[in-house]
Amino acid sequence: MAIDEKFTSIRKGLLGFLVLRIIAADKVYVADMLERLGKTPFATQEGTLYPLLSKLRREELLDYEWQESEAGPPRKYYKLTAKGRSQLAELNRYWKQINIAVEELGQSA
Repeated sequence: MAIDEKFTSIRKGLLGFLVLRIIAADKVYVADMLERLGKTPFATQEGTLYPLLSKLRREELLDYEWQESEAGPPRKYYKLTAKGRSQLAELNRYWKQINIAVEELGQSA
């Protein structure tokens, strides 16, 4: 699915929010995140996702734990911190406000 370049900044701005949403559901491995995002207009690559995950970890929004894998070396599974859950709740509220505003502004007077 090709993304029009004029939407790149919007897409980039939303990627962190979407990653937090994915991680909120359960502990998740990078390959799982890439697979879920790959089914959407927000498909991305490891080279984009790893720096974002590092940034979110520095901001104390997520953490990780190592788990043994049957298919090779241990894997890093990400999970939200309490601060991350709080940030996600705030982002969800803001997202709802944005959607309402866009709908209202799109209606004829």
